[in-house]
Amino acid sequence: MILSNKQLSVAKRELERLRAALDQCQTTTDDPNSWIAKIEADALKSQIADIEVEIQEYELLRDRQIAFSESYSLADLPRILVQARIAKGWSQTELAAMLDMKQQQVQRYEANGYLGASLSRLIELADVLGVQVAQSFSSNDEQSGGVLTWRSLDDVAWDKFPVKEMVRRSWFKPELGQSLVAGARAYVETVAGGAIAGAHHRKKLRGKNLPDEIALLAWQVRVLDLARQKTNVSQLPDFDHNENWVKELVGLSADDEGPSKAADMLWRHGVVLVIEPHLPGSYLDGAAMLSLSDNPIVALTLRFDRLDNFWFVLLHELGHVFRHLFDHTHFDFFDEEGPTGDDILEKEADNFALDMLVPPESWAACLSRFALSADAVRLDAERLNIHPSILAGRIRRERNDYTILTDLVGQGEVHRQFEEG
Repeated sequence: MILSNKQLSVAKRELERLRAALDQCQTTTDDPNSWIAKIEADALKSQIADIEVEIQEYELLRDRQIAFSESYSLADLPRILVQARIAKGWSQTELAAMLDMKQQQVQRYEANGYLGASLSRLIELADVLGVQVAQSFSSNDEQSGGVLTWRSLDDVAWDKFPVKEMVRRSWFKPELGQSLVAGARAYVETVAGGAIAGAHHRKKLRGKNLPDEIALLAWQVRVLDLARQKTNVSQLPDFDHNENWVKELVGLSADDEGPSKAADMLWRHGVVLVIEPHLPGSYLDGAAMLSLSDNPIVALTLRFDRLDNFWFVLLHELGHVFRHLFDHTHFDFFDEEGPTGDDILEKEADNFALDMLVPPESWAACLSRFALSADAVRLDAERLNIHPSILAGRIRRERNDYTILTDLVGQGEVHRQFEEG
């Protein structure tokens, strides 16, 4: 784990060295397909990925762009204390001053994982850093969301899985004599493998409600399972990184059956759309992640059965796909629609959605922003070749008034289009 800006610089230099070594390995080997070359390249890629995760974690914590909620046991409190310090933007020297101790002592504590620190000292540190010994903390009380990760599947609380609900929904069927908990774990390992809980699949959350992390993990595995079922039936094209096609996707909204047609267009451009209702306690509207074959998956819960919600959440998740899924952050994104706070990644996804649905210059020319009448919304929507629900939803959201334009948001028009899927 990176503990300071000095260590960050060292890590970045090491990352450059490893990338150069990988380039040399791939360009100078006589037979790049040989098993020796592949082993060497895979080892370098693994080291690069590990360092990228550590750099990204440190920078996001340091810049207070995200809050961390760690699903670790009390034994992992030392790591959480370090993360809390970084998230608050404090140096080791500043923390030492608050605790009336020498900077070298804090440095030794962190370097040794707080080995030898007394319980009273750990409690004092937790109080100063605002860490609750309930395995979670936030770097900013006004900031919603966080990041979940486990070290391995062995650290997952399998007995807390919503196994009865999973069986009721026919996600898996336990074998004869197998407990529901064992069946759930076998299902997870079969669908996603052990990496789904690790650092390379950190779960980034957005929302005002603290989700049930186990329900969230179970839901993600179901999404991966459904995506796998789709790709087993038909060959999924490579992902089209050119975002120009998204405007054509938005144009489908003018059709009342646009959501179902959107699923087909997403597929043609290498994106799997999965519809799966959220589990109790997960408070999800949408998610974006990569499949095991590195194709983007956009998952929607349709928690709110409205056209305006469908199009905004879909485009928000596509914002994560284009802006974040391929930039080495190693995040899977899980979103509850609502305020973004100071989270720069969520702001970027929101802005992507808003600008793709209605470009800024077009939004500025919309009279319906002021007229607030159904006729004005319809006229603007026809001019922009989009569904009126998109404009109605944005007006309601920006005015924070959900009592207006209720007849235009397409209530009850989404679920029915995916009932067979």
